[in-house]
Amino acid sequence: MTPDDLKYTVEHEWLRTPGEQPGSVRVGITDYAQDALGDIVYVSLPEVGTTLTAGTACGELESTKSVSDVYAPVAGEVVARNESLDATPELVNSDPYGEGWLFEVVPADAAEVDQLLDASAYQTHTKA
Repeated sequence: MTPDDLKYTVEHEWLRTPGEQPGSVRVGITDYAQDALGDIVYVSLPEVGTTLTAGTACGELESTKSVSDVYAPVAGEVVARNESLDATPELVNSDPYGEGWLFEVVPADAAEVDQLLDASAYQTHTKA
């Protein structure tokens, strides 16, 4: 399942525009990524107010199999985090494109979002 209305990164994050906060995009991991990770038991997210650099690790997902970094898909400031994941990290597995979102960021350059993969390109990437 790869929703057509999202943008994707080669590190398996998705972005939904717009996010809930003004000027923001919502970020999560793809169904492909959560499936590869297995049952997620702990989520570490960047704090609100953190300035992210595109492509750098900004959080972690710990599963029963391994620990995986979450990468910043674009540069910008974190304006929201999914606090419900503290108590229920399994939402990332059960609803990766909905209630399992990770954080929201206001991009420093909105054009960065447009340069990410569309659904078709992401599907090609995961089959490579």
